[in-house]
Amino acid sequence: MRIVAVTDIHGKKSSVASLVEKLEASVVLIAGDITHFGNGHEAEEILEPLLNSGVKVLAVMGNCDGRDVLQKIEELGISVHDKRVEIGGIGVVGFGGSNITPFSTIWEFSDDEIYNSLKRNYRDGDVLLTHAPPYGTKLDKTYSGVHAGSRGLRRFIEEEQPPLCACGHIHEGRGIERIGSSIAVNPGPLSRGYYALIDTDEWRVDLKRLW
Repeated sequence: MRIVAVTDIHGKKSSVASLVEKLEASVVLIAGDITHFGNGHEAEEILEPLLNSGVKVLAVMGNCDGRDVLQKIEELGISVHDKRVEIGGIGVVGFGGSNITPFSTIWEFSDDEIYNSLKRNYRDGDVLLTHAPPYGTKLDKTYSGVHAGSRGLRRFIEEEQPPLCACGHIHEGRGIERIGSSIAVNPGPLSRGYYALIDTDEWRVDLKRLW
């Protein structure tokens, strides 16, 4: 199965439309920040091209999505926050928002909350879809050199070794990194045209750009 992973749309509907034109997969995973502090109605409008494309969409909210964005993606039947969804024989376990930041953004959780949710929902071989990246990787390294990812997520990956974790949050953390046998990917912000293409038959991940 081929999956496209995206993150950090931040309200740029034109990027979503461009992605739909070039889709080369049957599933799209959205790792949060659909809006830029926008509401649920705005999130639905942004995702409209994808929702009408016929592909299967799964999403979590990001720390910069409004309080009702989670409710909206639940209503649309695409939320995987704090739950497990199976598609094409592969389980996807999600957790949205971020670990605690200095900025008191909308959706923030403790590392224990992140870890415990993943632990509760995960089955062996599932894919993770999180907004926060794992701590101590190039995926969570900010321009200032600070690692801003989730220690709870990192701990979970080290313990359970899921085949894949698709994440986002840190725009400059675009890249692919292995944690043991697990592959973690931050596709980079779709608002700048970045995404990742995943082949689950070989667990191959390629970073792509729309323009």
